[in-house]
Amino acid sequence: MEPNIYSINELHSFSSCYFGFRSLNSKPTVKFSQSSTLNGFSSRRLRPLMVGLRSYSPIIACSSVTKTENETSSPAAESPVSVNPVYVPKPSNRDTRTPHSGYHFDGTTRQFFEGWYFKVSIPERKQSFCFMYQVENPAFRRKLTRWEMLQHGPRFTGVGAQILGAYDKYICQYTEESQNFWGSRHELMLGNTFLANKDSRPPSKEVPPQEFNRKVLEGFQVSPLWNQGFIRDDGRTYYTKTVKTARWDYSTRPIYGWGNVGSKQNSTTGWLAAFPIFEPHWQIGMAGGLSTGTCLSSSYCQLHFELISSWCSVQCNVFEGANGEVALTAGGGLRQLPGLTETFENAALIGVHYNGVFYEFVPWNGVVSWEIAQWGYWYIAAENKTDLVELEATTNDLGTTLRAPTKEAGLAPACKDTCFGDLRLKIWEKKYGGTKGKQILDVKSDMAALEVGGGPWFNTWKGKTTTPEAIKTALRVPVDVDGIFGSAPFFKPPGL
Repeated sequence: MEPNIYSINELHSFSSCYFGFRSLNSKPTVKFSQSSTLNGFSSRRLRPLMVGLRSYSPIIACSSVTKTENETSSPAAESPVSVNPVYVPKPSNRDTRTPHSGYHFDGTTRQFFEGWYFKVSIPERKQSFCFMYQVENPAFRRKLTRWEMLQHGPRFTGVGAQILGAYDKYICQYTEESQNFWGSRHELMLGNTFLANKDSRPPSKEVPPQEFNRKVLEGFQVSPLWNQGFIRDDGRTYYTKTVKTARWDYSTRPIYGWGNVGSKQNSTTGWLAAFPIFEPHWQIGMAGGLSTGTCLSSSYCQLHFELISSWCSVQCNVFEGANGEVALTAGGGLRQLPGLTETFENAALIGVHYNGVFYEFVPWNGVVSWEIAQWGYWYIAAENKTDLVELEATTNDLGTTLRAPTKEAGLAPACKDTCFGDLRLKIWEKKYGGTKGKQILDVKSDMAALEVGGGPWFNTWKGKTTTPEAIKTALRVPVDVDGIFGSAPFFKPPGL
């Protein structure tokens, strides 16, 4: 059967990106080949983020199987639009570059995992695409031999790519080999080749799109400015609707990093994150931007390392009711602190960018508390010296189970996500005595990305940040780690 083509025009494109690493001890299009057809898109429009750039984003979706009863046709299918995003090589110095943008693998055989998450949302169509890449124990390029397992213990190896797409359609491609994975030591650039073209050597760095298409049949490459790839579902997913193949390429204009616009950007978890103290670890690579290309619109990027026993997150770039652009990132989890004993802390944060100003709520400048249900309800509140924030999110969506790194089974189903969350976000100035003063922000969205993971969760999780006072005091010291290593780049830790 010939694939059905669905074309969507005049979409505002917004982009955000975050990435995580864990060490274990101007006109876009979208092409999506799927196993069940897409429903018609809603014509309701949300107010776009006013970030100074409007992009018109045609999206093309392909269905490669038979029609279902609910399938709707589109007149645009008779005249598909072909458009190309603009590729720009990533410069070494960007205004919105955040610390820890690089690949954190140090070359040793210690257990290691690093993962990256990129999300884009299309307000006019109320759909989002989430791209997730991960690498496990790259010191071992292939599955461990018996002798290596005797030497180092059991390890999971390999590279994976997952996409949670429109209408919660899912695709995953995974290999136990990592010899074709590459990552930049100090910049947010990475890629992998699952299947190379005949007589072509897989790329070992970012290459122009045309060269990538010549050399790579199945794989991906990504930076803050460019995301491109083609993957084929490997058939391992039985618990949700999947698509057979996915192809994407889109460019991004970063708007927000992790700090005030025009200022030096912050490390998400403070300067001590330059050292193996906080593991698991979470870094925001880009809180918001504008994207054009195949498969995306509003963007966000995040990086993680080390396994977390339980976690939750809320992220959104598309809001109604704001007089300016808004980007929200919030998350928390239970993580282990370094030491001879197994000491854990509740770690959480809320970061809001609004009209170029960054409102940061972290354990060392205040208190973060939360109440998270097993599924369907998220409430997180925080305060610092000058402001207070509250967010409440709900969803009636059943959610989609995604894969995350686990000690017991490697990359395995371990979290649940949706991009159809109803969210309300409020910020106030803090009056003397800690009460709410003038309201700074009150906005809503029905396109929030919500997640719970780890566990198992048996009931509602209520928590509050519990960072030791010594660590709080250290993190308040204004240390410029980049500046220190700038005079001795040879000693600069990987990833910084």
